[in-house]
Amino acid sequence: MNIKLSRKVKENITGFLLLLPSIIFMTGFTVLPVFKSFYLSFTKYNLGMKAPKLIGLNNYIALFKSELFWKVMYNTIFFSVITVVPSMILGLALAFLVNRRSKAVGILRTVYFYPVVMPMIAVASIWMFIYMGKNGLLDQWLSHFGFKPLNVLSNKNTVLPFMAIMYVWKESGYLMIFFLAGLQGISEDLFESARIDGAGFWVMLKNITLPLLKPTMIFVSTIALTNCFKLVDHIVIMTEGAPNNASTMLLYYIYQQGFTNFNYGKSSALTVIMLFLLLFVSLPRFFKQDKEAYYN
Repeated sequence: MNIKLSRKVKENITGFLLLLPSIIFMTGFTVLPVFKSFYLSFTKYNLGMKAPKLIGLNNYIALFKSELFWKVMYNTIFFSVITVVPSMILGLALAFLVNRRSKAVGILRTVYFYPVVMPMIAVASIWMFIYMGKNGLLDQWLSHFGFKPLNVLSNKNTVLPFMAIMYVWKESGYLMIFFLAGLQGISEDLFESARIDGAGFWVMLKNITLPLLKPTMIFVSTIALTNCFKLVDHIVIMTEGAPNNASTMLLYYIYQQGFTNFNYGKSSALTVIMLFLLLFVSLPRFFKQDKEAYYN
């Protein structure tokens, strides 16, 4: 008994020592900054001040009374709605296309995944050339067929939808990898049995593929949501929030308050709000769907 106990203690100590470097880095670069942001969100702390001054909930009250804050929140949620679901659908469709044995599959996987490895700054620069007013590729193409130039980045009604097209183009290849791993984890025997029983593609998709992909979908939806909320590079390159803050989203607003206005108290309050927003949209859905998912 003592031998078994001492062996278990040694295994636990070994496991803890292996985890210790990750714990140290996570504590230093994730946990402590989160607590520091919580503290600063209750302070007035601008550039030049020697120390933050406690002001209670004033930062939050000022934000909730601000029309710009609610506009930014609407932009953020709207952008997530028009990007997360389409990128997941396209990622799943691409996974079906490359989930086969063929000489061309390797090339297709590389082509579909290539936008993922490109830096967002480079992607934003390419698509800004496409969307550029009058001289851009899109407006030139429209003019060639007799349509008026749209100048989509300068129109408050089109700037977010067309930026969403760019994001879906980049993100879908990343989500494809997870869906492809999920598809390859499903036993081929299930599909073979269904084919023998006369089931077609759509029947197998509804009754076999999608139910068994549920754990993958939970993970992918969480990744897609968090990636969507932490976007800022493309806004800096393409619009800087224009026109009239129609493309300003939460992370860019945090960047403006912290690194342009140097209002660290308000930027910390916005960071806390973003953290709770991510928890609100991710955790309830994760726990609800996780109970219904089939993992074996």
